Amino acid sequence: MVESVALRDDELQRIVERLGREPSVVELHAFDAQWSEHCSYKSTRHHLKRLPVSGAGVVLGPGEDAGALHLGTHAGQAYAVVVAHESHNHPSQIVPFEGAATGVGGIVRDVLCMGAEVIAVADPLRLGRVERAGAHARHVAQGVVDGIAAYANAIGVPNLAGDAYFEEGFDENCLVNVVALGLVKENELIHSYAPKGAEDWAIVLVGKATDPSGFGGASFSSLALDATAAQASKGAVQVPDPFLKSVLMRASYRVFALLRERKVSAAFKDLGAGGIMGCSAEITAHGGYGAQIDLDRVNVAVERMAPEVIAVGETQERLLWVLPPEIAGEVVRIYNEEFTLPEVAYNARATIVGRVTAEPRYVMRYRGKTVMDVESEFLAGSIRDELPYTEVIRHTTAVEELPAIDVETLLPRVLAHRDVASREPLYRRYDAVVRGATVLPRGAADAGVLAPIPGSRLGVALAVAGNPRYGRIDPGYAAEHAVVEAMRRVVAIGARPIGLTNCLNFGNPRKPEQYGAFVAAVDGLARAATELDLPFVSGNVSLYNESVAGAAIPASAIVACIGALDDVAQCVTPGLKQAGSALLWIGSRELAAGGSVLAELLGSDGNLPAISYGGERAAVGIVHDSIVRGVLRSCRAVSDGGMLTALARLAFDAMLRGRSVGAEIDFGNPLCETGGFICEVSDESEIDLTGALQIGRTIAGTELIVNGARFEIARLHEIWSRPLAGIYP
Repeated sequence: MVESVALRDDELQRIVERLGREPSVVELHAFDAQWSEHCSYKSTRHHLKRLPVSGAGVVLGPGEDAGALHLGTHAGQAYAVVVAHESHNHPSQIVPFEGAATGVGGIVRDVLCMGAEVIAVADPLRLGRVERAGAHARHVAQGVVDGIAAYANAIGVPNLAGDAYFEEGFDENCLVNVVALGLVKENELIHSYAPKGAEDWAIVLVGKATDPSGFGGASFSSLALDATAAQASKGAVQVPDPFLKSVLMRASYRVFALLRERKVSAAFKDLGAGGIMGCSAEITAHGGYGAQIDLDRVNVAVERMAPEVIAVGETQERLLWVLPPEIAGEVVRIYNEEFTLPEVAYNARATIVGRVTAEPRYVMRYRGKTVMDVESEFLAGSIRDELPYTEVIRHTTAVEELPAIDVETLLPRVLAHRDVASREPLYRRYDAVVRGATVLPRGAADAGVLAPIPGSRLGVALAVAGNPRYGRIDPGYAAEHAVVEAMRRVVAIGARPIGLTNCLNFGNPRKPEQYGAFVAAVDGLARAATELDLPFVSGNVSLYNESVAGAAIPASAIVACIGALDDVAQCVTPGLKQAGSALLWIGSRELAAGGSVLAELLGSDGNLPAISYGGERAAVGIVHDSIVRGVLRSCRAVSDGGMLTALARLAFDAMLRGRSVGAEIDFGNPLCETGGFICEVSDESEIDLTGALQIGRTIAGTELIVNGARFEIARLHEIWSRPLAGIYP
């Protein structure tokens, strides 16, 4: 039996010593899940404490199912945007469609359980090489996108933001990160732990009948992938049911209304890693309580399942309430009768499976026998694993003079590059406007925007970032840059950045160089977030993203930035607007090519562009000032493919909206990715241009003229649109 769990010998010995006996089979699997890296963060939690997590706009920081940020006030009510960010990497590599779909399902539950209405999802993806038909990496990439689309579309939640990178480092280990947003009045948040006075409250399980799917999922996600064992690992991947989820969401909204109407406190939590055991242990232990669970009361899909499977299996579409006894029956009735869960899916239902105890022990019974009895804090409390690591030396190469480039030859190659080409073939599968609150849909601009409150002009923006080319060179810099770039993308559409989330995707932490990359990334995130005064309110760590052969993914810190708009009418809309505008490059002037698409195409390394936080703050101020003064007509953040790619995107957006507007610029190396903003302004004399450089003007017609070279915008758009069209037909 020990061979079937991932606990180390020293951990097993610690359990035996604390219990004073050998653990039961159920206890063994419970500790295996709860002490996995996936659940316990045992080697990462103490490093994550360096991240800034507080600020004036933080309503709820990390520590529960999701964080919350102050969005604004409408009709006298303060509203929060709830945000969660997680990964579903291992399952998506093994079973792409189901793995990605259940990733969306899990993150949606995390937001729902804070008492919020789910309003959006996002999907940062890192995928393998998809050029060759029949390649497994292409199969994975196609399945992942289809799984995300099938799930989010079915539950009626718009896909607001995301990105995708394709490279060989993800051939055997794709990354499927998912973000979800919710909306709630700040005084109506529901917490993920039993509140004060919860002794003898009912523990109510809601949702799909428990089945063997997902058994061992937490442990499976805390080990390196083994291609030879892939078939056996498929059982650890849950099976999604978005249509049941849609009913569960709407039934939960009805329960929220009941609790608020009666002014009743409760706790609510997603059943994720560790299943019934993990969720019920955490929701009670984190409130200072214990629990008694009767596994015979659990609704199951298969008779005579082993108790450890019922206890720890990670069947999807399940939630857990801790409720006062006097209202538990009414909540069960809402789910089972008003929303008819048993008629939606086989044996789905709400059922009381246990109670909260004052004694902080976690006890499970099965067929009249006690199969688990342990101290709650020992099971669900934080454990710590100190691991050695190799310190990553920060990349400090001196700035080199860039060679002259042939823009006429290189621009088409840059636009067709896998990291620059249009992602529209991916996200056109996603419903971007369901719910009718979308202001800027996915792909229309650097960030997506919603107006989520009926009758209010408040808006919420969302953007993601994280460049694996930088991660290969310097993990700390890559993480730092991800914060800066996500922030820029939110600023570029006119929003005020208010907070961040992260997902840290790395290899085996027991390899000092991989663990060192993780530590460096945390330092980079902390540095950038502190400098920009942006707190992290949610996050996730995903380790062991490498094959047994030892090939780890590029260091991948992926960041999401949430922005707020006091008036969605101030959104910077897509595309160049009219001829005669000034074109400004606002931001750093350093011409560095390290980690860029240009460097790859030229076969060179180059130095990484420096990050100047004073310069970043100044650039944000100029963009904001130009919006306030009404002179900013269009804007794009400079990213993959450089300034000229950002300008081309503005020209494409104008063309697609029927505006015949081109541009003429004169600049030494317009393909350089050094960050900042490309802005079209109607009157540059109206703003402080310190930190800005005029590079040209918009012109009437359908051309981009760059250092004398002429390009037809329609032809460039065709080149940019083609690469992924054959992969996602």
